[in-house]
Amino acid sequence: MNGDLLAAGDALVGDLGLTSARWQVLGAIALSPVPLPVAHIARNMGLTRQAVQRLVDDMRADGFVRLEPNPHHRRAMLVLATERGDTAYRAAIARQERWADALTAGLSAEAFEAASALLCEMQRRIEGSDPAAVIEAQPQTQGA
Repeated sequence: MNGDLLAAGDALVGDLGLTSARWQVLGAIALSPVPLPVAHIARNMGLTRQAVQRLVDDMRADGFVRLEPNPHHRRAMLVLATERGDTAYRAAIARQERWADALTAGLSAEAFEAASALLCEMQRRIEGSDPAAVIEAQPQTQGA
């Protein structure tokens, strides 16, 4: 489902010069109350700093973002959307809203509540789990 969602996002915004990843970075910038450096954007998105840096470098070259000096850290520049970036982000959100409305038409509120409850429970379980303990508890098989 994640792969399908990313592919659909790419198709939805491709003609705007965006990909799902670029769109997400622009969203992180747009939703932050203050300008952030790459490392903070990456942390907020749950991605590596290097992955976000590569996206920011590409988007900067394409005119979607600009960098400004950071008064709190000499080397960690702040990332801001340009007018082109703001325009593309707003267009992407408008498209996403129409697409989401079409996808969810006819689905009940109860279905969304059940799906939300299930996802929240799975998130809670993932956060409280220890995958290494499961691996260590499994008997080792030899000679595949």
